[in-house]
Amino acid sequence: MSGDAATLSVFFAYRDSALRRAALQAPVGAAERYCLFGLDQLASRGVAVRHNLEVEPPAWASALDRAANRLLYGLGGYGGDFASVFPFLGAANRADVVLSTVDTVGIPLALLARAGLLRSPLVYVAVGLPERLERLSGEGMRRLYASALGRAYAIVSYSAYEAEALRRALGHTRVVFLPFGVDTEALRPSFGVLADTDVVSIGADPRRDYPLLLRVAARRPEISFRLVVSAEHARALGSPPANVAVEVDLPLAAALDRARKARLVCLPVRENSYSGATTTLLQAMSMAKPVVVSRTVAIASGYDLEDGVNCRLVAPGDETALERAMVELLADPEGAARLGARARETAERSLSWDRYADALLELLQEAAGARGGR
Repeated sequence: MSGDAATLSVFFAYRDSALRRAALQAPVGAAERYCLFGLDQLASRGVAVRHNLEVEPPAWASALDRAANRLLYGLGGYGGDFASVFPFLGAANRADVVLSTVDTVGIPLALLARAGLLRSPLVYVAVGLPERLERLSGEGMRRLYASALGRAYAIVSYSAYEAEALRRALGHTRVVFLPFGVDTEALRPSFGVLADTDVVSIGADPRRDYPLLLRVAARRPEISFRLVVSAEHARALGSPPANVAVEVDLPLAAALDRARKARLVCLPVRENSYSGATTTLLQAMSMAKPVVVSRTVAIASGYDLEDGVNCRLVAPGDETALERAMVELLADPEGAARLGARARETAERSLSWDRYADALLELLQEAAGARGGR
């Protein structure tokens, strides 16, 4: 295996969802394709890419999926989307390396690797894996999953904190912290766009703390809010205050347009190891928007975030601090603009898609090289 990207073939394993399939149908360069986790960027570097959503899984795969998950959960384990993995093992084994983009397919692939059915090197992206490992029941099950995950060439985390937690939990398994990236060329500042909302918050992550934001909105009727959320979040919100507009399941391009027309972006998140509203945060920073975000351990280090320099960081669940940061930015448009400009500088310097894709490509080449060495 040479170090030339043009000789490398990578099989992407995605969770099967309407969002992902829509992204794959969108033209290259469309905003929606960010959720393909670097597929386009690797392809542009000469890598041969395939993925598990090229065709619909056959009916027999769903039956195997149900049986596998019933067995695993019945034994105190943790399952996943086997239906999106089983039918494509042949294509995965013909690739130089397999990249699992989320735990939902990563766990099945790791278990299949342990069983000897997946033979290509596996690079496993973890998104909340420590929380999943904590749910395992019994020492035997914990050893099984540690052994399966140890078959991966490397486990990648977008959170430095999560990466360290996995090192402690999995011992000698290689864990790599890789900061996520954003397309700074596609998401540029839109100077001259008139704001139509004071505060916009966007995201479907289950860790988002929208109830906290609604409590602040109820106390601040003079401030207009817009929430772009999932249907599940919307149902949980109940009847929001009159100064809060709620939009459900918008396409990404429309959601980004809402952010562009906001005076600031606010992203309250409950404490957790893997999510700090990371994708939306980086998108807003790239567009030079002033952002107020919860300082979860997931983003407290590794993303060059500095409170009062390129964003406003507040403790998760701190309603008073969140309100104060928003009010101060809204009262100081010039200061908010400076914050947004430095956010854009940070995104260009440290958090671009090119930086992310180059680091990911290097890791995938190493994994493929290790296979060649064996």
